[in-house]
Parts: sequence; C-alpha cells; structure tokens
Amino acid sequence: MHEFAGYNMPVEYSGIIDEHNTVVNNVGVFDVSHMGEFWIKGPKARTFIQKITSNDISNLPVGKAQYTCILNEKGGIVDDLLVYHYEPEKYMLVVNAANIEKDWNWCVKNNTEGAELENASDHISQLAIQGPLALKTLQKLTDIDLTTIPYYGFVTGKIAGIDYVIISNTGYTGCGGFELYFYPEYAEHIWKAIFEAGAEYGIKPIGLGARDTLRLEAGFPLYGNELDDDTSPLQAGLGWITKFTEGNDFISRPLLEAEKTQGVSKKLVGFEMIGKGIARHGYEIATTDGEIIGVVTSGTISPATKKAIGFGYVKPEYASLDTSIFIRIREKDIEAKVVKPPFRKKD
Repeated sequence: MHEFAGYNMPVEYSGIIDEHNTVVNNVGVFDVSHMGEFWIKGPKARTFIQKITSNDISNLPVGKAQYTCILNEKGGIVDDLLVYHYEPEKYMLVVNAANIEKDWNWCVKNNTEGAELENASDHISQLAIQGPLALKTLQKLTDIDLTTIPYYGFVTGKIAGIDYVIISNTGYTGCGGFELYFYPEYAEHIWKAIFEAGAEYGIKPIGLGARDTLRLEAGFPLYGNELDDDTSPLQAGLGWITKFTEGNDFISRPLLEAEKTQGVSKKLVGFEMIGKGIARHGYEIATTDGEIIGVVTSGTISPATKKAIGFGYVKPEYASLDTSIFIRIREKDIEAKVVKPPFRKKD
C-alpha cells in the first residue's frame, strides 16, 4: 500500500508482472474510486465545457464520452479527463485524483456562463474491469447486451442487482473492458459480485504498479509525468484532442494556434532502449555528442516485449522515428531509439 492523492492505495497484490499479464490475457479489476467526478448541468453546460476543454463537444451525442484536456491561460494542461454526455443538459467530467481540488477551483473560477457545477467526487465510486475477458465477466451480472456499447460509449442500467450504474466502454490499459460508476454504498457488493462472476476467468485485483506499466505499454500519457501545467497538448502529441473548429473558443486557443503555426519547442516521443539500462522519470536525454536535448518522463521494462521502454520530451529535431538518442543513467549515456507507441502491439 502507498499514499496517493490523499488515499491509501494498493501498489500491488500478487506482483506487478503477474497483475499486468492478468489484464493483458484475462481480466483484472482496479478500484479507481479515488478519481474525481464533476457534474456540469443546465442550459449553459455545453458552452462552459467548450470553453474550458480543448476538444469539441458540439457534436458529442448523449451516451458517448470524449477524451480531452482542461487548459490554463498559458496553453498548459491543467488536467486530462473524460467528458460524458449524460443527458441533453448534463455532463460528467472525470478528472485525475491528484487534481480534483485544482480542477474544481479552475472550473469555479472560469464559470462566467453560470453553468450549474457539482463536485460529486465523494459520492461516486468507480471500478475498472479490464482485459479481453472483462465483457464475459460483466455480462453475467446484467441483462444489458454489453456488446452493443461502442468504444467510448456508455449506458446507465443495472449491474449485480444495483440500479443507476454507469457502464462505460472505456479504460486506461489498452486491453479493452469497462469502467463502472455507482454510489459508494454499493461498492463492496459490486466488487464481490464481479469477482464471483470472473472466478472462472482467473480474475484478480490490480494495483497502481500494473496500472502504470499497462498504460505505458499502451502509449497513454500520465498527468504529472507526460502532462503538466507547463506543457501544451501540441507538445504532448495531443493535437487530435485540440480542435480549432469554428466556435470552439477554448481558453488559450490563440496561443495554441500560434504554436501550431510556429512549431513546438519540445516534443513527446516514445523510445526503446538499445543498450542495457532502464530509463526512469527525470533522467536526462542526450545526443551522441553528449548535448542534453530533453528529459525522460516515464520508463519501465515492458512485460510484453521484455524491452526497456519509455516516454520523454526532446527537441523537435530529434523526434523522428528511429532517431538515436542516449539516456543518461548514472553518468553513462546508454543508447536508445525513438519508436512509435503503443509499445504492446495488438494481435
């Protein structure tokens, strides 16, 4: 167990590699109830969300979710999050646990539209059931045909006899599965029902350690590592959630439009170690000549490929695929090459 965002969180149960492989091959369950949830309601809800997030929700239908980020006035990322279109004038923002207070204060400060905001973080529990056998596990607990829920789609219905559960075809592992949102008083009941249903599939609880290796293998950024208040979505490779569409006048749009025209000062890349060594957060990245050109944001040994992999920011001229870079590990420069995530290729 380890302190994380004010919660006592499980880092590992049976071991990071075992848990990682359980999710890749079978099914695992993450208790992610520490995540934050804000309701944005009323006739001004859409206008408000358009302003504070970089993606475009104007065509987001009820029953669909969208990955996006909240931006500050200098074009940096306040947080990355999911927006759920729950009802015509009701949305749910799912934010990172460590950023709940910061995000909430930012939303309140910028709510000049008069949208109705509710911080429901303490009143919603969340479980992520992830892996190729997640659907078979959950299907035992509901009459809803889970195969009809598209990727980044969701429905509200009954799971394990409990009503009003949001069943979302989303996740942070790259292995498929669902995320469930429900009232905390039903958490233990739903947890036990899921483990009973998944027993024949080798279901296991999964901790923060494997959550990190899974998301890294899948090529997903982590706030506090790849994303922060001083990094723009364009630098982070999130141009695809930064929409310069007509009427999408989000905070700091002119700054990002200028950055898109002029080019970024740093660029997030994936890399694979060629020499022996594991890159870790904060390690320097150098050229053949020893010039420092960037910094590692995440690194681990990939359980899937057994190779040392990582993310880091480098000067744009060193961001092309197959470029040789060097990770400074204990004063030695160890060779690596720039590769395109995800690091775990799907069959």
